[in-house]
Parts: sequence; structure tokens; C-alpha cells
Amino acid sequence: MSVHAVTDAASAPLGWRLFLPKDWEQDSERRRAAGVPEGVGHREKWRLALDMLDELAGWGLTPPLVVADAGYGQNADFRAAVADRGIPFVVGVRADLAVQPLDAQPTVPAWSGNGRRPQSRYRQPAVSVGEFAGQAGPSQCTEVTWREGASGPMTSRFLMERVRPAGRRSRQIAKAAAAAGQQEWDGVLPDVWLLAQWPDGDDRPTRFWLSDLPEDTPVADLVRLAKVRWRIEHDYRELKHGLGLDHFEGRSWTGWHHHATLVTAAHAFLTEQRLSPKADTPDSPSTRSSTPSKTC
Repeated sequence: MSVHAVTDAASAPLGWRLFLPKDWEQDSERRRAAGVPEGVGHREKWRLALDMLDELAGWGLTPPLVVADAGYGQNADFRAAVADRGIPFVVGVRADLAVQPLDAQPTVPAWSGNGRRPQSRYRQPAVSVGEFAGQAGPSQCTEVTWREGASGPMTSRFLMERVRPAGRRSRQIAKAAAAAGQQEWDGVLPDVWLLAQWPDGDDRPTRFWLSDLPEDTPVADLVRLAKVRWRIEHDYRELKHGLGLDHFEGRSWTGWHHHATLVTAAHAFLTEQRLSPKADTPDSPSTRSSTPSKTC
């Protein structure tokens, strides 16, 4: 897994982590054969991603924004940890992620006088982002073109609404945040942007993102940032097919890291050469940005 620096014009990996499956943790023979260091054990991918962000911060490279796919965005702990680091996020989520509408309000039922006092909570059930966006309907969507593709402008319809991510873990995180501030939690879940893509001709939205960007964020900006992950996919195609990232046939921890480091250096060199004003190679239509370069 990797973390990349990305702009509209270029991108490059900055760091890597080799994920160690849980069954390797106690398998001393396998670890010894592969040369896995003593202090390295199984760690969830979302925690490894946070480790890389912290490493970048230690180098003075704290990102202005984090973009991630649903493998990370679906995780409430990951979203909260990125926000706690003061970094805005735009992350993919699955259609089944539960949310409350922005205008939903928690209430406290009257206490009968017996037992524990009732807690403030939302009385109406949460809905999935797929259901929430579908109920809004395509008439609420805005058509956005986010970049120039190989076959022309890339355009689709998008819905942008404020929602409150729900679910047990989201409630626990919100309650813990209030306790850390020495406050009693009022039951209100934090609100974020929901972005849903509803392609023309489809009967329902197909892709979803959450973001804690400011409330005055234009839909075109949010779409551009959500869609910028295509550059990482482009990086992986070049790293694997052009530079041999997946050609490594060794079985050692150190060997893989040496290989990944050399491939990363080669990719960075080629990226710098493409961006150089002296370079004689024109951009291909698939990598040409439709907007001015801007760090994301």
C-alpha cells in the first residue's frame, strides 16, 4: 500500500507499507525465512495509512487534503483520525454506509422516574447513502465536467448534500470527543458532505464520497478532488507495467523494500522529466488536465 502526492498535472508515490497478514504474526519460521524485522507485526491497513501520514508530517510534508477509496473511507475511525490531525478528507464510501439527514435532531424521552435516565438519540432509523441519494432524485443533481479524458470531456451528474454519518462506531467516536473536551455529549452527530454520482441513464446513484470540506465548497471542486484518485491508478499502471513494480520475485522483506524504493525513484525521475519545460515529450490526452495545476 502507498501514499501519493497528487496535483491535477502529476503524481508520484511518497511512501510504502508492506501489509503483514495476521497469520504471519506468530509464524516465526515464515517470518525468519522472509527476514521480517522483530518489531513488525500485523497492523490494519487504515492504521498503516495513518502511519504514513504521520511519517510525511515528520518530514514537513503534511498534506493539505487526504483522498482515499472506500476501503479506508468506510471506516469511521480512519475518518476521525484524519480529521483529528487537522487534515480535510474526501473519501469514498459504499452505498450501505448509514447516515442521518442534516435536519435530523436527537431527542430525550421523558424520564419515568425508574431506572436509568434516557439518553439523547435519534429516534428515526438511519438510512444508507444509496437510499438517501436515491430519494433526492436526479432532478437535484448538477452536471459537472471534471477533466479532459482520452475521448473528450469527462462529465456526469452529481448530488451534493450535508448528512450525519451514523452507526454505533460513529456515535462512540462523537461521545468520546465530547468527553475529551470535558463536555456531556448532546447526541448530535457531526455533519459532512455527501457526494453521489448519478450517471445519465442509470436508475440510481453509483458512487459515493464523504468530505469534511467547508460548507461553501463548490460542487465542481468537490467532484474534482473526489475524482483525482485516477492519478494514483495511472501511477500504478506505470509502476507495474512500465517500471516493473510487480516483477519482483524475491521472498525477503528487505529485498521487496529495495525493489520498491528503486521503482519509486525511477517513477519520480520520469515524472520530473515530463514536467520539465525542457522536456520534448508532449502530454498524452490521458494525462492532460482540463484545469490549472493545484495541489490537492
